[in-house]
Formats: sequence, C-alpha cells, structure tokens
Amino acid sequence: MRRVLWVLAWVVGGFFIFRAVMELFVVDFGDPASYAEDWGGPSLFGVLLVHMGPGVVSAVLLAYAVRRSRRRRIADASEA
Repeated sequence: MRRVLWVLAWVVGGFFIFRAVMELFVVDFGDPASYAEDWGGPSLFGVLLVHMGPGVVSAVLLAYAVRRSRRRRIADASEA
C-alpha cells in the first residue's frame, strides 16, 4: 500500500510540475485579456501563483523526499 501511495504522489507531483512549466508557454504575457478570466486573475502574478504554485511546492517536496531516501540508504549501507 505504501508503494501505491508513493507512485500516486509522484504522478500527481509530476503533473503539477509539468503544468507549472507549461504555464510559462501558454500565458501570453503581453496580452492581459488572455489571462484576466483565469483562476487567480486578473493580475499576472495571481495567475502564475495559482497555476505554478503547486508545481513549485511539488518539486521541492519530491526533491526533499529523494534526498532523504538517499541519506537513509547511505546510512544503512555504512552500518552494514
């Protein structure tokens, strides 16, 4: 069950990260009318925060999880 939750966390986190990166290419920065009706609008900052925020948080959490698991493996290997 734990592995299923990890896989689910990676899939959801990967989706958020992908969405955050793609948002940079989808938004027309020169035309405020293109993002005024989006979530977080009408300001560009709000739109980017709402659409990219979860991706940034996911990237940080997944990087922390990878770093933590590598430290555990190194500690377990040195004890053996």
